[in-house]
Amino acid sequence: MMMNKSKSKRAATGGAVQRSLGSHEHDSPSVLDSSFKSDVAGDVGLPPVLRSKLQDLFSQIEKEFELLYNENLHLQDKVDALNEKLERDQYIMDCNVLGDKHDSLDPDKDAMPVTKSKHKLGGSSQKLKTAHKLKAQTSKIVSSFKTPSVCCCVVKELRGHRDGVWDVAVARAGVPLIGTASADRTACIWLVEAGKIVLRYVGHTGSVNSIRFHPSRDLVLTASGDQTAHIWHAAFNVDVVGGQHPKTTCSSDEDIDGGVDAEPEAELEGAVVSSTLRTPVAELVGHGGVVAHADWMPGGEQVVTASWDRTAALYDVETKEQIHSLSGHDQELTHTCAHHSQRLVVTSSQDTTFRLWDFREPIHSVSVFQGHTDSVTSAVFTKREDKVISGSDDRTVKVWDLRNMRSPLATIRADSAVNKLAVSNNGLIAVPHDNRQVRLYDLAGQRIARHRQGHQRMVCSVAWADEHSFTSNFFTCGFDRLTLGWNIQNIKDL
Repeated sequence: MMMNKSKSKRAATGGAVQRSLGSHEHDSPSVLDSSFKSDVAGDVGLPPVLRSKLQDLFSQIEKEFELLYNENLHLQDKVDALNEKLERDQYIMDCNVLGDKHDSLDPDKDAMPVTKSKHKLGGSSQKLKTAHKLKAQTSKIVSSFKTPSVCCCVVKELRGHRDGVWDVAVARAGVPLIGTASADRTACIWLVEAGKIVLRYVGHTGSVNSIRFHPSRDLVLTASGDQTAHIWHAAFNVDVVGGQHPKTTCSSDEDIDGGVDAEPEAELEGAVVSSTLRTPVAELVGHGGVVAHADWMPGGEQVVTASWDRTAALYDVETKEQIHSLSGHDQELTHTCAHHSQRLVVTSSQDTTFRLWDFREPIHSVSVFQGHTDSVTSAVFTKREDKVISGSDDRTVKVWDLRNMRSPLATIRADSAVNKLAVSNNGLIAVPHDNRQVRLYDLAGQRIARHRQGHQRMVCSVAWADEHSFTSNFFTCGFDRLTLGWNIQNIKDL
């Protein structure tokens, strides 16, 4: 479909940027207007006065459509917010009411002394059965109200990119940094709590489509529309408590502009001076098309890339050489993900399939999974269970068991195309959509929450920070050029 093709082709080439993403999400009335105008202008027999009048009428119609369109968007936001509030209030009310009923039937409160008659003891036993029955009913009702069981609020707004943000990633535990990749051809490293850019990487000549931190070293991996993947080095010594002045180290002094130590005595509290890095530690070449995504293999000694040339590739970080070229997909690849501990890789493609590559044996094997009807935009491994989660432009998310992937364990049906999803350590699936919304589900496919409106354009990627002590434990990025930090809590913990 047109929206999906436009979205993917816009993704990685680093070409001219469409400043309004409305065309990606909804048909704009101006498209109709421009076609009418071109027809009118091409009719040389039309009197100038009539032509001018028609163009004026079309202009008025366009304005009316735009007003109506914006009003509908505003009303939809209000409806979503009201529905979310209603669901949350209903959940809390039902829990309170049922809790009171359960307390009133608590067998400990109603238990008779041992000296009472058998009849009264029988009555107590009946109440005990009733209590257990009601408890089971309560569990069912609470389960049906899982939608509002999580409260989401924006606590950080990170601005700094000049174009849409394609990807967001969180550094390893203990390192208070996140990274973003943008269509403005840069990748940025942010000090989370300060909300400031501490390093801007400008080594790519095309859109930067993905970013990943090394699992144990101070290395960053980015994939780009310039048909390469770059590995670059930046280490930060951050005094989070006092001043938050990061010190940056890299492979070459000549690679940095505007060193971060230029103003060590900055008076502003929390002030951060950013630097610019131009040269990578390693440039991984060999693809004949846009590199849509890249990820570190377990241990970080190899990386895997996915490209629009319909292949994935495995590279050695030390030698920078390509070890394997993984072919088989019939169309462009959109995403790749490596397992956190085993030598397993999944690749996603516009050919509606995703593939599982197994490198645990000297001769690798591959399995093809055909569970979607449109482009598969991402597929990721869970961390605590042997599962794969896949998302697609067919508006579905599917949960698969690695031990038996003949059919999905659960299918989540949405109302908008799915972009780069992520799974938390506790098994919460975060799904970013073209329609500007983000939804949370559990591994059984139950919806846990719908985020209050945060982005004004499509949400491209999400990342969990549940191994950190950030105020924000979840991040989203989108084509409104923003990266948002969210705080997500269970309602019962508030």
